[in-house]
Amino acid sequence: MTSDHAPPPGLRERKKAHTRRTIQAEALRLFLAQGYQDTTVEEIAAAAGVSHMTFFRYFPTKEAVVESDDYDPLIVRLIEERPHDEDSLTALRNALVAGLEAVLTSDREALLVRTRLVLETPALRARTWDNQYATQLLLAEALRSRSPAESDLATRVIAAAGLAAMTSALAAWVESGGALDLPALADEAFGALRPEPVPSRSPRTAG
Repeated sequence: MTSDHAPPPGLRERKKAHTRRTIQAEALRLFLAQGYQDTTVEEIAAAAGVSHMTFFRYFPTKEAVVESDDYDPLIVRLIEERPHDEDSLTALRNALVAGLEAVLTSDREALLVRTRLVLETPALRARTWDNQYATQLLLAEALRSRSPAESDLATRVIAAAGLAAMTSALAAWVESGGALDLPALADEAFGALRPEPVPSRSPRTAG
């Protein structure tokens, strides 16, 4: 009988994943301690116990060590698994909130540090548009796969709006020092995209 589950990663893959996590963790530690601009690739490599050439095999640039994560495939999978009776905005909202809860379980501190660095470092902020645009296209494609009748433009607008809501929630979370509940912030941010209708006023009678 064949199994539907992918085989566990082999020793080589586990070692590579461990090295990658170690490099990123040491980089974030150094960025917090001495600043992003004042930290060199050589310092990060030395702290992680690897050569600077090994660093570049895992991360092509210093910026990439902050930006790189495995979140996009997770969110795409969660979108595709949402019930088909959900509209695209609801499916995206539920997938992103579920993804946040999963990420916070294992990577809360790393997410907080990385987001703070992006928000506070001009060199990283300048790259945010490129990264978010790539993510937007992935999310729009996932939304179209579950709602083929929806236009390309509609799914791209929904994906862009959802990312804007998530970015605002992350910024509020970082500003609170991580004290606020991030999934609740994301839920509130998405709620602003679909506000409750304001009751119409009854016309005044002339007196």
